[in-house]
Amino acid sequence: MEIRKSTEQDFERIMEIYAIARDFMARTGNPNQWGPTHWPPEALIHEDIRAGHSYVCTDGTGRVVGTFFYTSGPDIEPTYRRITDGAWRDDSPYGVVHRIASDGSVKGVGTFCLNWAFAQCGHLRIDTHGDNRVMQRLVTGLGFEHRGTIYVEEDPYPRLAYEKSRS
Repeated sequence: MEIRKSTEQDFERIMEIYAIARDFMARTGNPNQWGPTHWPPEALIHEDIRAGHSYVCTDGTGRVVGTFFYTSGPDIEPTYRRITDGAWRDDSPYGVVHRIASDGSVKGVGTFCLNWAFAQCGHLRIDTHGDNRVMQRLVTGLGFEHRGTIYVEEDPYPRLAYEKSRS
């Protein structure tokens, strides 16, 4: 597998993958994270691509099988400034992954994408819905620690916040 920045030519495939992911989440006990709001909206994905923060994961043939948002730097995620029931490790610069999804055709896409993102920065944060047991197992299996709870503007559901750092 390989990771590359998304282009506008990937847009339709990215949206297909998000539709597959919404269906998968609903079938595995997580209907509220992306389902009711039909998340993520097309305009946000176009903006992610323009800003250079949208990435795709391709299989050995170049076919797009996964997608995610990644960026890094100091204090880059405003929703992470307020964390309850815990705390972040420190205030050092970090990377963040959002909107990670796969079409389910290749095993290990989530692991590959998160390992790639961690290799870019060595300090990574991610959050997920409390009902997203699949993502919770994935991140804890990769050594992320549950750090507390954060809140997003998109819906009323709190998110479990996780962090992994080389230090």
